[in-house]
Amino acid sequence: RCHLTYLSQDTLYCMEHWKEDGFFGYQCMNGSNPRMIQRCKKLPENFPVVPDMVQSSMTPRTNLDKELKAGNIYLLDYAIMDGVPTNTIRGKPQYIAAPLCLLYQHPDDGLIPIAIQLEQTRGLDTPIFLPKDPPLAWLLAKMWVRHSEFQVFQLLSHLLRTHLVIEVFCVATLRQLPAVHPIYKLLAPHLRYTLEINCRGRTQLLSPNGIFKRVVSTGGEGLVVLAQREYKVLTYRSLQPPIDFPDRGVSQLPNYFYREHSLLLWEAILSFVTGMVGLYYQSDHDVQEDLELQAWIRDISQEGFTELPNFGLPSKLGTREELSTLLSVAIFSSTAQHAATNNGQFDWCAWVPNTPCTMRQPAPTDKDAVTMELIMATLPDVSQSCVQMAITWHLGRAQPDAIPLGQYAEEHFTEGRAQELIDRFTAELKEIEKHIASQNEGLELQYLFLLPSRIENSITI
Repeated sequence: RCHLTYLSQDTLYCMEHWKEDGFFGYQCMNGSNPRMIQRCKKLPENFPVVPDMVQSSMTPRTNLDKELKAGNIYLLDYAIMDGVPTNTIRGKPQYIAAPLCLLYQHPDDGLIPIAIQLEQTRGLDTPIFLPKDPPLAWLLAKMWVRHSEFQVFQLLSHLLRTHLVIEVFCVATLRQLPAVHPIYKLLAPHLRYTLEINCRGRTQLLSPNGIFKRVVSTGGEGLVVLAQREYKVLTYRSLQPPIDFPDRGVSQLPNYFYREHSLLLWEAILSFVTGMVGLYYQSDHDVQEDLELQAWIRDISQEGFTELPNFGLPSKLGTREELSTLLSVAIFSSTAQHAATNNGQFDWCAWVPNTPCTMRQPAPTDKDAVTMELIMATLPDVSQSCVQMAITWHLGRAQPDAIPLGQYAEEHFTEGRAQELIDRFTAELKEIEKHIASQNEGLELQYLFLLPSRIENSITI
C-alpha cells in the first residue's frame, strides 16, 4: 500500500475529485496532455450529437447550436487511436478505444464534458454517453477517454514531441556544429543527457520486453503504429505556441494556465535567443553565408524530419528571424514543453482510475449494463496499477542534479554582451516566477509545472 506521505497535494486532490466533470475538463487544459483540446465550430459527421441530448448540461436560455456559434464548445478527438494494435499481457488481450469527447465552457461550472462516443464509427453498438446517463456508465465513459489520454500523452505529447524532436537537434548539432560555434554554445545546455535518456527509454520502456509491453494497452506493436501516425502529421507550426493556440481555437479558453504560462516563457526565450542571434549575426546575409549553420539546418530538415511533406520547415535559413524561431522551438520544447507533459505524471496517474494505463475489458456498448464489477474488471489489475504508479513517479520526479531553466553550470559564452543577455533572461524568468506564484495564491488546485524554477534546462528524464 502506498503511504499517503509519498503523494503530492495534486494527487490527493485528484483522488478526491476525479469523478467530477469539472476536474475532467480542468485536466484537458492543465493536465499532462494540454495540447489536445480544440474549439469545435461544427460537429464531426461521425459524432451525431443533437441539441436535445445535451440540453440538460446547458444553461436554460441557450442550446448547443448557439454555443457552437459563440465558440463555447470544444472537442477531444482521439481518431489517431482508431485500429491501433492492442497488447496482450500475461496471455490476456487488452483493449483500446478511439473516443470523441464534446466539452462545454459553462458560465458557472467551467469546462465540462457533455457527450462521449468511444469509437470513431457510429453504430448501434456505439452509444453516445451523456452526463444524465446512469452514473456508472458516464464514469466509465470518462475513464475510457482518460485511458486514451494516457497513451497519447506518454507516447506522442511527451515522447515524440519533446524527447524525439529534441533528439533531431541533438544529433544535427553534434554532427554539424563545432563546439566554438555560437549556436552550439547556445544549444548545448539544453541538449544535456537527452541522447542518454532517449536510449534508456528505448531499451527500458519501449522495447519488446520493456515496461510498456508489460502494463500498457498499446505496448508492443501498438506504440510503434501510434508514434508513426503522429510523426506523419507532425508540423513545425504546432511546435510554436503563438501559432498552435490560435490554430486550435483556444486563445480565449478561460483558466487555461498552460497556455498563459507557455506564452510568457516562449516570449522570454524568443527575446533571449533573438538577442544572441543578433550578437553573432549582423545581418540576414551572415546567416545565409554560414556554411556550418546551413549544413545544420539541412541535417535537421532532411535527415531528422525526413519524409514529412507537410512539416513546414525549410532546409535553408534565410533570415535571423527564421533562425531565432527555430532555436526557440528547440529550447522551448526541451524545457517548458517537456516540463508541461512530464512533471505532472505522478499527480494525474498515481490514482489509477483517473488515467488508466490499460483496459482489460472492451469498451461498453450498453449503458444499462455498466456495473461496479465491470468497472473493476476493466481497470488495470493490482500488479499493473503498481507499475503505473512506480514508473510515473520515477519519470515525473525532480532530478537530483537538475539545472533549472536559464541557469548555466558551464560558461560557454565569455563575451560581456552575451553575459548581459543571459542576465536579462534570468531576470525575466524571475519575474515570470513571481507572476505564476502570485496567480496561484489561494487556488485549491495550483498549476505550478511551468514555474521556471521547476523547469529543467534539458530533457534528462
